[in-house]
Amino acid sequence: MKKSFRLCATPFVALLLVGCKPDPYPDHPDYAIRKPPVKYEPSKKNLEKMIKQLQGSPYVWAEEGPDKFDCSGFTYYLYNSMGIEIPRVAREQAKIGKKVTLNQLQYGDLIFFATDRRHPHKITHVGVYLGDGWFTHASTVKKEVVYSNLYASPYYKKRLKVCRRYLPERSKTERVTLMSQLFSPTEKTTQKRPSSEKGIDRNKKKAILIKAPIRQLETKAGAGNFYVQVGSFIGKPDKTLLRIIKKHGLTYRLITFTEGKRKIHKVLVGPYPTRAAARKQRDIVRERFQPDAFIAEIR
Repeated sequence: MKKSFRLCATPFVALLLVGCKPDPYPDHPDYAIRKPPVKYEPSKKNLEKMIKQLQGSPYVWAEEGPDKFDCSGFTYYLYNSMGIEIPRVAREQAKIGKKVTLNQLQYGDLIFFATDRRHPHKITHVGVYLGDGWFTHASTVKKEVVYSNLYASPYYKKRLKVCRRYLPERSKTERVTLMSQLFSPTEKTTQKRPSSEKGIDRNKKKAILIKAPIRQLETKAGAGNFYVQVGSFIGKPDKTLLRIIKKHGLTYRLITFTEGKRKIHKVLVGPYPTRAAARKQRDIVRERFQPDAFIAEIR
């Protein structure tokens, strides 16, 4: 007779599994401020490198890295790692730097929110703007560093109070990485047809900063917030790509933006209820027809 072991279901093991993730609000927070060593020159490229590395890091109150953060600890770590000294707490960070408007936001700007209902003008949260409405922050809800979107979240857009810029103004020769390159460094905006079903054309085009109408980003309750982006086009999306998607039994949605007189279409497969489900589908898509597919979360 075979023996069955159910050790993983015991309360002891369950406690161990829960213990793997740090308590976001410890009984005795570490309020000592540890300034990170300067590791990079101040640039959008280096900022992007750190942001990608730190996605998913746990949220822990009063921590400023290197492996767990609260919201202002995250921004404090990023900028001080590039030799740009900013205050430790969000309300002080919001007082310095160049003030910019929502329409002037660029990659790397900090955006500040008032999330306390009792104090609607008090700065309590901060994130790093990435483009197209996207920003990254140490979320008190998700309990980790995540991506969110201003245009898909009335909660954040309503509570946005201040925008500040700390990075030096870019030179004419500096290449800026916008949202279309955020999740995958090789993903490009393209309007050419794919050469075959095994590889979508990836000719380089200038990345375009675009804003999504909120009505196109809203999803039905329970449908999920995770997508796999498989294409971005100036003008109409490529019909061959859409046929390929249907051929593989996938559903997709188009998000349309206007940039001057041009229309930009993004092709998103999904939605999926969890990041893990989207990641699984992304891997299949990459293997079958679009090597540059990446996950996009809409909140």
